[in-house]
Amino acid sequence: MKIVSRNEELLRDALDPVTQPNSRSSQPTYNKLIRFEDISAAAFKIQSGVQKTPCMYSRLSKQYGMDIYLKKEFLQYTGSVKERGVLYLLTSLQQEQQRKGVIVASDSNFSMAVAYHASELHIPVFVIMSTNTSPARVKMCREYGAMVISYGTTAKDSQIHARRLAQENGYLYLEEEDSAIYLSGLGTMGLEIYEQVPKLDAVIFPAGGHCGLLAGSAAALKHLNPHIAVIGVESESFPVLQQSLKIGHPIKDQACSNHQFYGDVSGPCFGTNSLQLTGKLVDKVVTVREEDILISMLRLLEYERATVDAEGAIGLAALVAGKLPELKSKRVAITVCSGNLELPLMRQCIDRALTLDNRVCKFSLLLSDCPGDISKLLEILTREEVRVLDIKQEHLFVISDLFTIEVTCIIETRDKIHTAQLRNALLERYPTMMWTER
Repeated sequence: MKIVSRNEELLRDALDPVTQPNSRSSQPTYNKLIRFEDISAAAFKIQSGVQKTPCMYSRLSKQYGMDIYLKKEFLQYTGSVKERGVLYLLTSLQQEQQRKGVIVASDSNFSMAVAYHASELHIPVFVIMSTNTSPARVKMCREYGAMVISYGTTAKDSQIHARRLAQENGYLYLEEEDSAIYLSGLGTMGLEIYEQVPKLDAVIFPAGGHCGLLAGSAAALKHLNPHIAVIGVESESFPVLQQSLKIGHPIKDQACSNHQFYGDVSGPCFGTNSLQLTGKLVDKVVTVREEDILISMLRLLEYERATVDAEGAIGLAALVAGKLPELKSKRVAITVCSGNLELPLMRQCIDRALTLDNRVCKFSLLLSDCPGDISKLLEILTREEVRVLDIKQEHLFVISDLFTIEVTCIIETRDKIHTAQLRNALLERYPTMMWTER
């Protein structure tokens, strides 16, 4: 957690600060690796403020050939695991700073957690969001109890304004980073997983630039059982953590996506503490494609009735992509740590996932311009038990004889086998059919 304020004694941290004059903040950076005792203390302090979320055996186990347990952190009040680190941070502030208040500048899960828990602790909280922030996010943040101020057209504009307000009014400006306090709070999830699932072989976490959850939980798990494999998963498009580990320090000027779909999965690498812990304790970091994440979201919705975002689905995506064959027949916990997906984006993601999974298909064929031919086509579709989502006829731009039409259908099938059966049946009746590949 990045702490920016005029006073240096805002946090009651048991660790000695190591001053780094060249760091982004003029304040001391707590630059020692967290201890298991720090995580245990955090668990005790936040136990009444966050949910002890279930870690349940999943119906997906049979499909992937292993015992899968899903740690459902998306069931936290704000839909994110970030509540653990945020609550421990806020309860560690001195009373004088709690009285003055805190300020953040983003629409991330971190800001939502700060808004909710600061309000619950009666700490004045201000959230600066850019003017292009989703109205749903603004509304949600206000409902959590924060004073939301729209300012600027970019995240950088909002951050500059938040820092200025903090300096002028004595607020504590918070920005997600990797202090011992924040990592210890996040690490409490590793403690819970170990308690809830006996004889674990591996635990899979989201990684990316914001790898605090991976680092903190790895510290807890490896202390309790060094033989548990700790695995991180990040996006193939933004392999921030892999590249940072390769060069030995957080990479700068990493290309990141501002699209809401990726969230923290594509964020920049924000600190050396997390990176050191990850390099020391994490057994493996793998990357997955966007397609794998989308299909993972679909699987969780269908099998677990869980509506999650990319960060929540990326752990399972490693199994969808077949990146971890060594876990076959093992007991594996997967962290489903975020469920903040807005409705329009959710619809778009599920539609695309169905197409990627070969369950929504499109084909075109030429028929004579008479009602009987279209009826015969619909009879075949009915016999094959597919669902017709859309059907269109084209007369004007068909390059053929005058009485020919092009019919385009979009249909939904049960699975890949059903799709193959339909395609074969149509090709048998209409050899010139054009099937649109995804």
